[in-house]
Amino acid sequence: MSKNLGITLGLILVAVIGMGLLIAIDDRDSATSAPAAPGGPAGQDPTTAPVAPAELLVRENSRYLDQVEESPVTVVEFLDFECEACRAQFPVMEQIREDYDGRINMVIRYFPLPGHTNSEPAAAAVEAAAQQGALEEMYVRMYETQAEWGESQESQAEVFVGFAEDLGLDMAEFVRTMESPETLERVRSDFEDGVALGVQGTPTIFVNGRPTPSMPTYEVLSARIDAELEG
Repeated sequence: MSKNLGITLGLILVAVIGMGLLIAIDDRDSATSAPAAPGGPAGQDPTTAPVAPAELLVRENSRYLDQVEESPVTVVEFLDFECEACRAQFPVMEQIREDYDGRINMVIRYFPLPGHTNSEPAAAAVEAAAQQGALEEMYVRMYETQAEWGESQESQAEVFVGFAEDLGLDMAEFVRTMESPETLERVRSDFEDGVALGVQGTPTIFVNGRPTPSMPTYEVLSARIDAELEG
């Protein structure tokens, strides 16, 4: 074998090994970041999963993005405002809200993942805004700006305070509520309900108590809602 051929083969081998490592790393990241669907083993038909206990799904103090009296359908999403998968799901949920406006309830539950430094403060900020009647505005703002503050290892509380100022909220009340132990407990109680329901990742979405597949498409989610409306 010539010296040049040997060098060429060696370079090819190094490239192949490098590509293999990149694929392995990518697969690992996908596996660890993908939200796990509750309600049974992977591949199980969600429609056959047991109905989640109503008292864990929606509490008296749960936050409704849309509330329709006597609606036969309630969609509940356990979410993390710093979660990129939740941000990717956000347009689907907004389209569902638009297309089913006046027909379904839409409830959000806070599920800040421990690995996200600012997910719990973000939830506290949303809750503080909700207490001033600005739930939807702050909910939308969090996802629209996630790329600006998400994944930071430093507190982004001042950023959230800026959002409240932009929304014209009472700032003293907002800061007091966002930083209060009661608000933190409120957020953590949502998380505890999620854990009790088997939620392992975000977003996790239930339609009338039954979990959907992980990150359902618009078509999958609307089909589940239509079935419940027609049933």
